[in-house]
Amino acid sequence: MDIDSTQKRIAAQVNAFKVAALQMASGPNIQGNLSEARRLIDKAVEQGARMVVLPEYFPLMAMKEEDMVAAREREGSGVIQSFLAEMAKKHHIWVVGGSIPLESSVPDKFRNSCLVFDEHGKQVARYDKIHLFNLDLGNEHYHEGSTIEAGNRVVVIDSPFGRVGVAICYDLRFPELFRAMKQVDIIVLPSAFTSTTGKLHWETLVRARAIENLSYVIAAAQGGYHVNGRETHGHSMIVDPWGRVLDELPRGSGVVIGEINPNYQASLRASLPALSHRSLL
Repeated sequence: MDIDSTQKRIAAQVNAFKVAALQMASGPNIQGNLSEARRLIDKAVEQGARMVVLPEYFPLMAMKEEDMVAAREREGSGVIQSFLAEMAKKHHIWVVGGSIPLESSVPDKFRNSCLVFDEHGKQVARYDKIHLFNLDLGNEHYHEGSTIEAGNRVVVIDSPFGRVGVAICYDLRFPELFRAMKQVDIIVLPSAFTSTTGKLHWETLVRARAIENLSYVIAAAQGGYHVNGRETHGHSMIVDPWGRVLDELPRGSGVVIGEINPNYQASLRASLPALSHRSLL
């Protein structure tokens, strides 16, 4: 069955449903961050969310990058992964686990990984961040490649909600990654955009990815001041396939809720079949 046929089948079977993007201002205490994530997940479920997306580094915004290496978990075990599985199973929802530090093949590095859990608490996908952030601007210096081992695999999930593509933060600047996903219904984007770059770039890029792929985008961000001195942009948002911002939170911890309507999405793709007009592959 081709992608267009699959899209039509999914649209006919799935009713509109709610999703949530969580926004946090995580610190260096893992248990404290997990407690805050639990509170926000409970709040999202109370509002009817069936899929919840957490931000990048939700369990740990470390004082220094070496602390992330020390906190890395082995895939399949660890307090952070147990928490995500517990939340998904308890609430019978899909949980997109922002990003967590996992072991890498390099002793002094980690993988910045997004794990996805289904409603039974089973891990159904793992995406390792491909594009590593590098910025030298004024007093801000970020070189993720010094402690992170990059991923190399595009990840798309066949879910009860349609085809879901996974990306993390800096990936947002590389539209070829999203084209490589083929046709996806939802893009999940855990992020920790800096305040400096986010002011002019964040919303423009998020809405562009939604428009050009005629996809919903669930962008869950860190938002505020952090104990390590970093300031993140926030503005977690859910954007529909027409580029309309359905809900947004400028700063601080909280929940962003939006409704995904597969029939509306299918009608847009039928009216503007840009995805089938691609001529450069």
